Amino acid sequence: MTRMTTLITPWYRRVGTRGGETLRGGTQAQAGSTAPTPILDHRSAATSRLVRRARQSAGTGDPVVVLEAAHSIIRDEVRAVYALQERTPTSRTLSRGFGSCSQRLAILESAARALDVPTRVRALLIDRSFWYPRFPATSFVLPDQILLAWPEFSIDTWKPASELFGPIGCRGGGSFSNTGSETLFEAVGRCAVDWDGRDGSGPHDLSRFLRADHGYFTHRDDAFAALGETLCGPTRLLADPLLRRVSA
Repeated sequence: MTRMTTLITPWYRRVGTRGGETLRGGTQAQAGSTAPTPILDHRSAATSRLVRRARQSAGTGDPVVVLEAAHSIIRDEVRAVYALQERTPTSRTLSRGFGSCSQRLAILESAARALDVPTRVRALLIDRSFWYPRFPATSFVLPDQILLAWPEFSIDTWKPASELFGPIGCRGGGSFSNTGSETLFEAVGRCAVDWDGRDGSGPHDLSRFLRADHGYFTHRDDAFAALGETLCGPTRLLADPLLRRVSA
């Protein structure tokens, strides 16, 4: 019997996905870019203001320090909600002051490109159980797999978002539980989570939730164009106006 949660996902992303294999997209060598895109519209006034404030807060031209300051501004001023429209321009997310974890990561990407730091994304399919702690009473409505466009930043070498500000592991102790006010976006500031199981089975190891790896894309726009968003269009149109009012 077909599950309802399967019916509401794009049909073409349900074909031929096998965990741990790179089926589409690029390879480890996939080039990044600093170019603006419809999503990463980093030449917008909103992104320019963010980068200017981050530079002033950082007090240095070091791109990592500036991006850390930008991350703090986004964390404090863009409220975390369960918005669904992945292709929302980052300038719009900034201006309206709320966005999903993915939309806020896109803002950080935009800031990086504005600083001439190339970025790319790795398209990962994450098992629904990763979000069970956030939806304990309604987990049955979650799609079986959720597409995550996980950014990487080219600073000396390619660094995943979670390792931009420190090595694998949770700085200052503790763990990431995907509960409360700490979403993946907040965790980037203090806990370098690991989707690949490179460092054992510590509290930062999320490899057990990874179901498929679709490889690298130069632009997050390309990833969503090739793989679709987590939910199909009609479902997003119905659900987004409601879910973007719900704080994460």
